[in-house]
Amino acid sequence: MRMLVVDDDSRVRTVVSWQLESEGYDVHVAADGNTAWQTIVDQRPDLVVLDLSLPGLAGLDLLRRLREGGDPTPVVVLSGRSGEGDRILGLDLGADDYLVKPFSPGELAARVRSVLRRTNGVAQPPAVRSGLRIDLACREVELDGEPVPLTAREFDLLAFLAGHPRHVFTRAQLLEQVWASSTGWQSEATVTEHVHRLRHKLGHRFLVTVRGVGYRLEP
Repeated sequence: MRMLVVDDDSRVRTVVSWQLESEGYDVHVAADGNTAWQTIVDQRPDLVVLDLSLPGLAGLDLLRRLREGGDPTPVVVLSGRSGEGDRILGLDLGADDYLVKPFSPGELAARVRSVLRRTNGVAQPPAVRSGLRIDLACREVELDGEPVPLTAREFDLLAFLAGHPRHVFTRAQLLEQVWASSTGWQSEATVTEHVHRLRHKLGHRFLVTVRGVGYRLEP
């Protein structure tokens, strides 16, 4: 499936593109509203991740133009505007979901999947690994049939690693992908603490430490 990521911040475009490409999507990018509009016309993406504060054609104007023209392309708004009025306006104009920056790339990917399921009517089965059941749609986890309560960030971390089984990620990479942060802004100890919490709840057989490198999920 083809995705279009529209944001004037190159760092956001890179993080979102990496996350969606790792999920198997074909990702195109645009840094301004006019380029985004032309890409939508030419490429017909299956979903658009749209920032609102864009040079040229503003994000809300692009969304309005899409819907007034009868274009049903799903749109997930990714914006630094956190006010209730902004969220309501975006949804009223036809956005399918609205995520506020700073954001978790894992949560964004989950919301993209959710929107695609709603708009295409396709259900994704939960991922099951050696007794560990991860339901991305409901954001629920079960271990050997018993529910495991996780915080939002614990779930994001587990879901991200589960999407890349046996792939080793450094703490810095996990900060970037799950927390949308960096070691310049947040300590790697944040990742270590969340891994410790997950092991306390799930046991030690899933999350493996690769000494001197980082962590991987063992299926």
